[in-house]
Amino acid sequence: MSRDPAGPAIAPPPLSGGISVKDLVDNHFTAYNAARLKEACQLWARRLAQPGVTVGLALSGALTPAGLGASCLVPLVQRGLVDYIVSTGANLYHDAHFALGLSLHRSSPFADDAQLKQKGLVRIYDIVMDFEVLLKTDAFFRKVMQAPEFQRRMGSDEFHFLAGRYLAQRQRLLGLGEVSLLAACTEMEVPVFTASPGDSSIGMNAAALALSGSEFRWDPSSDVNHSAALVLAAKRRGQSAAVILGGGAPKNFLLQTEPHLQEVLGIAESGHDYYVQVTDARPDTGGLSGATPSEAVSWGKIDPEGLAKTVVCYSDSTIALPLITAYLLEAVEPKEPQRLYARREEALELLQKEAG
Repeated sequence: MSRDPAGPAIAPPPLSGGISVKDLVDNHFTAYNAARLKEACQLWARRLAQPGVTVGLALSGALTPAGLGASCLVPLVQRGLVDYIVSTGANLYHDAHFALGLSLHRSSPFADDAQLKQKGLVRIYDIVMDFEVLLKTDAFFRKVMQAPEFQRRMGSDEFHFLAGRYLAQRQRLLGLGEVSLLAACTEMEVPVFTASPGDSSIGMNAAALALSGSEFRWDPSSDVNHSAALVLAAKRRGQSAAVILGGGAPKNFLLQTEPHLQEVLGIAESGHDYYVQVTDARPDTGGLSGATPSEAVSWGKIDPEGLAKTVVCYSDSTIALPLITAYLLEAVEPKEPQRLYARREEALELLQKEAG
């Protein structure tokens, strides 16, 4: 009895020198997480990169210290392929090192940490930096936060937009090129949120200034409402996509936009339309980082009709992100940027209207 196969035969051609990333991924990533990575690349290229789809990107893990801000995230933002970001504060703090001309260096994960401490070096697995890098970056943020425009209560998206101007100016004066993610996001008007503003060196420096009378304050409610408003506006004019590198608080903050709309504000909505995640977390431990898109459907985070348009790749983001970026740069043309930061109050008005 003959049976129809479920898909095309696995018959990749022999590899040869000079193959493009797109050809490598499309024709040689045939199974397991290689195939999931291929599906992520193709879904982003064929669907997420189309007009009318708003892409939110969640960043966790130490990506910018590894240079992935300058090498991958800046090009994606500049080509209009990312419309807003939710990141750990640490990624944004370490992003600033590059704009300030402060160097990070390759090392070994087996380095003697007691010796590193004696030499004034700080380690992130196999990356090291001089302790002075931290002190100089702290001084930069404290100086910035003392400027008049920061002497008020504001959301993290507004803080990062304003700070990005200073980073853009610094990298330009130093002749470093476009190395800062925050600077690129300010230029492209891509809102950048931090789920936990106090949980980073930026937050610690803000806390230090509060002790000496600074009027700068984070406004977490503004972040929750503005991020949900961006998603609502996206759904009313098209579709919404969630791309998640890692998990943790950025993943939850990006996905909670839909429960905030549906559960809390009582707005008729069905969830994000597309979902792509790169993670090394298992689902069976019950943690959010490993939670599947199917589980997210039960919370209203993902549209039940969109489960066929979800991909989870179990991989290290430092492996997957360069491949995804190279694939997209080859496969799709630049997308007209939405410049959502300039439209944030318009989106908030829509949220208030529908919630009312």
